[in-house]
Amino acid sequence: MSLIGELKKVLGDQNVLTGADKERYSSDWLGQYSFEPLCVVRPASTEEVSKVVKLAITFKAKIVPVGGNTGLNGGTYSDDAISISMERMNKIHEIRLNSKIAIVEAGVILTSLHQVANENDLMFPLTFGARGSATIGGVLSTNAGGSNVLKYGNTRDLVLGVEIVLPSGEIMNLMSELHKDNSGYCLRDLVIGAEGTLGIITQAVLKLFPKPKAYATAMIAVKSLENALSLLNELQDGTGGAVAAYEYMPKRYIQGYMELSSASRKPFQKDYEHLVLVELETTVELFSRSGDDGQVLLSGELESILNKNLDRDIILDAHIAQNEEQRLIMWERREAAAEISLLRTPLINNDIAVPLDKVAKFFTIMEKKLPDLDPEADVLVVSHLGDGNVHYTVWPSKDDEKHKDKIMEAIENVVLKLGGSFSAEHGIGLSKLSSMDRRKDPVALEVMRQIKNAIDPEGIMNPGKVLPKL
Repeated sequence: MSLIGELKKVLGDQNVLTGADKERYSSDWLGQYSFEPLCVVRPASTEEVSKVVKLAITFKAKIVPVGGNTGLNGGTYSDDAISISMERMNKIHEIRLNSKIAIVEAGVILTSLHQVANENDLMFPLTFGARGSATIGGVLSTNAGGSNVLKYGNTRDLVLGVEIVLPSGEIMNLMSELHKDNSGYCLRDLVIGAEGTLGIITQAVLKLFPKPKAYATAMIAVKSLENALSLLNELQDGTGGAVAAYEYMPKRYIQGYMELSSASRKPFQKDYEHLVLVELETTVELFSRSGDDGQVLLSGELESILNKNLDRDIILDAHIAQNEEQRLIMWERREAAAEISLLRTPLINNDIAVPLDKVAKFFTIMEKKLPDLDPEADVLVVSHLGDGNVHYTVWPSKDDEKHKDKIMEAIENVVLKLGGSFSAEHGIGLSKLSSMDRRKDPVALEVMRQIKNAIDPEGIMNPGKVLPKL
């Protein structure tokens, strides 16, 4: 019998998509890659995933897992491969209140987990613009970052256990609920961030946290990036580490946002060069209470620190959100980054990280270097400034792969000289293969290849991603 026929026997006709039914699975979110999967399968359990993998081995087919398909580097490219959609594996099995954990399937949408945690007076802190479609399996596979890394860490820091279907079809149960487990190699962390090249994540045990009782959120205009970092340190010291997010949006970004959403209001009447969105949060009852003036004490502390820095001429202007509506408007502005970057094409999507005190130096160097490479290029910048992650999107003057690669290589040169990384939170996929080839330590690359060959000797699992060809 054919592969498609055997898959239908396991999953049912309605869960093996072919022809026009697989069209929505045939491109990446950015529209950079178009492809045609052999078929799209939608298993409903780990056991069904295992059976699909074993059939792929029998028929010598390749496998590409897909979650919400919100990745930015072509990680779900699945031409002539079985695309495994995890959308039916979307159960939140348990929320454990006393141990503050969630046991979930890989197809759970991030927003769904947020809602269920919130109903239990808890939170799962991972958040970013695509949370309404991104899935748990996808964020684990890319070790996603987002806006709260400053306080809570990347996805890897939020996971206690995982279940994985290996390229052999075997099920590896690492669904630990332990905060300490020193029994050999940490295979959990090896699979997280592997982008589906070592297996398919089917379930996870995730850490939950107490829901904040109050937020204090503000848009701030600062004189310079150096001032922004000194202000961050002062806010952390003055509030006992209450800063959850610290997001940089320069003038050009705000211009892009206004172009995208002309009905929106600018953050300030004046067009300042350097703007930061800061959010403090507290779970302490005392700081969430209102003072005699009706202002929440946490907001009062934020206002006090900002006023001091206004007097020092470090801050030029500030607006503290007075209610939840104003807070959400501030966040909508920040979370529109991907849509703003698509206002123009072609684009070069750079997701870099440098040490915090080198962020300003990176921008200074690139302001001089980019015009030499492409005088007509435009740049869109937004940054998780609190952890040194910079999204440096370049709109080059021509859609030529060699020209774009030349610009990307120049950016990498600057980043590596500053002790940074060419990939911070979006993964490698297809887009960053040339960067991996140029920049990753060759010994590290060889060790990665040995791991891949040991776990997936036939190379069936998300082939062609992460590791450049020899």
